[in-house]
Amino acid sequence: MGTYANDAQFLMEHGVEYTELVSTDGNAKVMVIPAWQGRVMTTTASGDEGDSYGWINYRFIKEGKVNPQFNPVGGEERFWLGPEGGPFSLYFKEGVEQVYDNWLVPPVIDTEAYKVEQENSSSIRFVKDTQVQNASGTTFNIHIDRAVSLMDRDEVAAEYGIELGDDMKVVAYKSDNKITNTGTEAWTKETGLVSVWMLSHFNPTPTTTVFIPYNQETEGRIVNDEYFGKIPADRLVAENGILYFKIDGKWRSKLGVPAGRAMGICGSYDSSRGVLTILSCKLPEGSASYVNGQWGKQEDPFTGDVINAYNDGPLADGSIMGPFYEIETSSPGAELVPGASLVHSQKVVHIQGNEKDLAPIVKKVFGADLNVIKVEFQ
Repeated sequence: MGTYANDAQFLMEHGVEYTELVSTDGNAKVMVIPAWQGRVMTTTASGDEGDSYGWINYRFIKEGKVNPQFNPVGGEERFWLGPEGGPFSLYFKEGVEQVYDNWLVPPVIDTEAYKVEQENSSSIRFVKDTQVQNASGTTFNIHIDRAVSLMDRDEVAAEYGIELGDDMKVVAYKSDNKITNTGTEAWTKETGLVSVWMLSHFNPTPTTTVFIPYNQETEGRIVNDEYFGKIPADRLVAENGILYFKIDGKWRSKLGVPAGRAMGICGSYDSSRGVLTILSCKLPEGSASYVNGQWGKQEDPFTGDVINAYNDGPLADGSIMGPFYEIETSSPGAELVPGASLVHSQKVVHIQGNEKDLAPIVKKVFGADLNVIKVEFQ
């Protein structure tokens, strides 16, 4: 991780305009880019000279080219739509084989700018009207309404029932992401559903572990760890209600926690820098159907994951996009009649401090032992 000031300077030098949400003391900053779908590019908890928490794809941005398939600029929180694969995919055209060469990110979540509807020092709201089509030929007319709001320390403490000492560095924000059916037909399972899919890129290190609580009281598999081939046992451990996932940017792998197992929260911890990241979303009451994002044929298009984590690594030819890692949340599939809406809210929190001060926070929020997290893969 570099400094926030360096990242801000880099983006300015390459013509990327951004706006900032800033705390009253100037320490917490959230950088948001309207031209890139209102994505949070990065944040800091201690001003311009503080660590920059989001992953930025410097190589791609330096090239200054537009890729017709996908523009991986990075960013700490980006708005996407699901599902990615399967019969109702938004990323493959109807009738094509679902392989990488045919994969195409819809422009509305890749290259199109969103309109700034409202803005002040602590929040910004974007809107966008669009139309997308799935691999079964269904067209969705959608109004997107995305708001990003800075959370102060008191809000964070109240939200998670924790104490934040004065020597802790904290930056946090909430995003409310609403999609509305602006068409004339209802969105149904028979013709496919759309979900809100939030993806957060961060910087991997040899001392970073993603950890995810899971519900031990339900049946069925705990984790889907076969997106890019099964994850080895020395990189993924499930024990005592917690998943531990090794994050080093050296082994391309992805996991998902399905509905019924997901608790609506996941975290990461970099022990070398003392950075705890909390990512949480509000789960719907009762049962819900989540779209299945895996490519190709599916037994059930509505057995998707609520929470995902990804560790980047080299491809077969040795090339690598990052390295970076992602933690992600998804809404249920939106079964909406015309005019109806679905809202998916997510909170991202970074707390940087001493291990002894972070340990009770991890215990309170996750029911996990920070020392176990620290040593699991060391």
